[in-house]
Amino acid sequence: MQGRQQAMGSITSPVAAGGAPASLSPSRRAWLRFKRNRLGYWSLLVFCALVLVSLCAELVSNDRPLIVRYEGQTYFPMLKDYPEKTFGGDFETPTDYLDPFIRERITGGGNWALYTLNPYGPNTLNYFAKAPNPSAPTRENWLGTDDRGRDLLAQLLYGFRVSVLFGLALTVTGVALGVLTGAIQGLFGGKTDLAFQRFIEIWGSMPELYLLIIFSAVFAPSISLLLILLSLFGWMGLSDYVRAEFLRNRQLDYVKAARALGVGNAQIIWRHILPNSLTPVVTFLPFRMSAAILALTSLDFLGLGVPPGTPSLGELLSQGKNSIDAWWISLSTFGVLVVTLLLLTFMGDALRDALDPRKADK
Repeated sequence: MQGRQQAMGSITSPVAAGGAPASLSPSRRAWLRFKRNRLGYWSLLVFCALVLVSLCAELVSNDRPLIVRYEGQTYFPMLKDYPEKTFGGDFETPTDYLDPFIRERITGGGNWALYTLNPYGPNTLNYFAKAPNPSAPTRENWLGTDDRGRDLLAQLLYGFRVSVLFGLALTVTGVALGVLTGAIQGLFGGKTDLAFQRFIEIWGSMPELYLLIIFSAVFAPSISLLLILLSLFGWMGLSDYVRAEFLRNRQLDYVKAARALGVGNAQIIWRHILPNSLTPVVTFLPFRMSAAILALTSLDFLGLGVPPGTPSLGELLSQGKNSIDAWWISLSTFGVLVVTLLLLTFMGDALRDALDPRKADK
């Protein structure tokens, strides 16, 4: 009896020769194909690590200590502003923790302070710096300073975070609009498709840069305004891909069966056609994010991007152009941009190969 159960178990077990599962889900097979592309897989890990570090930038690069132990009491300068008198100063103004006097007070005589890895914020001005601005890389400023005396490493770290978050937000809004308009065109076709195509042709011929210049002159610059304006033009490319997928899939039998059962158009789009049309959408994501980061950097370079005072890679490139002798500004910023775009490109290539049904599993 026991031998019969073992024989039946060997028949029904979904394990093939070699101990590997006999049948894997499509998403699992795509992930395994993605991991086999070592360049794309490691690019994903490195990019996620950089994004995680940038999201925790306040714990990595900040002009305030994380913890201060002074005369038997514990202070948290990152969470609360303390006047200078708290640490033996003369004024009620907020404490400048880069002041050599304050630093000596909070680190001497049994007191201690835990600083971040880079003791500068994105807008920190070191009034006690010994070299004129912009200054070359030193032990105090690892990548040097910009033309205003701000630490370049802090600027790059916070500017990278702004670029990535803006690119992610623009990608999400562009994908949402592109999928919605492409699904409507592909599912209904006919006059609806023709009307959308004519609208896209007219809207795509609008001078995007001129509109940005006009709106920048009328409204106060803000990241939300920039996101709205760029979202109005960033959905048309993806819309064509989704439209083609829906035109192809709506003729298949499972869609006709759903219509025969009385399923509504919204459910047909969401539960039937869209899951089978996501390959171009997912493949499009890394390249769309690269385009969004480049668009923000270009607008910042022209002075049409984020509000003044916001850390920006484009502003640093503009400073590098205006200060040719300060080679460290343009070189560091260019390096950050190149690495970011290369990582996204490698991830996009690996994702495209992983979702290609013509790629055979090895």
